[in-house]
Amino acid sequence: MSDAGGIGELLGGVRVCVCGGSGGVGKTTTAAAIALGMAADGARVAVVTIDPARRLANALGLDELENEPRQVDRARLSAAGGEVRGELWAMMLDPKRTFDELIERLAPSVERADEIKRNHIYRELSSAVSGSQEFTAIAKLHELAQADEFDLLVLDTPPSRNALDFLEAPGRLTAFLEGSAIRTLLRPTGIGMRVLGRGASPLFGALGRVTGLDLLRDLSTFFALLGDMTEDFSARAADVERLLHAPTTAFLLITAASDAAIEEAIWFRRTLDHAGLQFAGAVVNRVHPERPQAGDALDGLPADLAERVAAALADDRVLARRDRRNLERLADELGGEDGPPIIRVPQLDGEVHDVAGLERIRAFLFASERERARLTAKLAG
Repeated sequence: MSDAGGIGELLGGVRVCVCGGSGGVGKTTTAAAIALGMAADGARVAVVTIDPARRLANALGLDELENEPRQVDRARLSAAGGEVRGELWAMMLDPKRTFDELIERLAPSVERADEIKRNHIYRELSSAVSGSQEFTAIAKLHELAQADEFDLLVLDTPPSRNALDFLEAPGRLTAFLEGSAIRTLLRPTGIGMRVLGRGASPLFGALGRVTGLDLLRDLSTFFALLGDMTEDFSARAADVERLLHAPTTAFLLITAASDAAIEEAIWFRRTLDHAGLQFAGAVVNRVHPERPQAGDALDGLPADLAERVAAALADDRVLARRDRRNLERLADELGGEDGPPIIRVPQLDGEVHDVAGLERIRAFLFASERERARLTAKLAG
């Protein structure tokens, strides 16, 4: 396992950093801290979240995030730590709005775009098509990358089991739009309807009652309205696939040191390997440092207080040993000494809810291994 440098070293030459991991491990906070650190070093950075929670906006001191990048006040950032020489921008993707914008961009006319957006299938069922929301999210990421306005895009993804949908979204949406089976089914004289025969009527009648739609009619209308636009969607999907596999795109695994989080991290790492995506390394948050024995520190305390402090320290040592074992397991999974680096961020007091909190995380992420060890030892006391 390599652990020589910080995040800045890992992301050298990277233009898109995708932060993946399970929920509740500090992924959104880590993505924001990475963006803050790279901006402090002089880069123009945009951090993008598709998490509907508002944690990112709150941590950056913004009332809300929108579907377009919004710059964070440089003076506010610098006041919480050192000088920020670059620019930090932030946004929260709105999949529905992004899909609307994509339709407007690809439609041959404003009228056609409006018809598609009014279609019941588009309005009511598009979100049920596996991968549609994730597709629009990474289509937006692709749009930002193509605009070439930022040195680095940092993407905060959904929890990792959903991240599999994120990775497979381009192909799945294309398969739906180009699916020959559904198109055959929609042709009244086609073999699909002949095979289904009268048995199809009760089925679609039931779907119509459930959804309030004339399903066949609206599906037919939807695909008729799309027309040749399906080719444009396919081209977009191919572009997105190329972006995710580009040498300038790197995936960073964000996890915690608990048993369940490490299991999830190992699963996600194997998923990335299977997909042939570039893995930069891992950030392990909330690692319990191994504190020294209490020794004489308990002398002079009332007996009951000394007993409680000793019990708390013993519990903390148990957690520290557990975290050490889990880190060793993750390191072995990543290839040991020769594998990608693992950056440890210790358990910190309190929740990160502002720029000052992000600055504390940034200090560990961008430090050298020796400096991280010094900071952790100081924290352990």
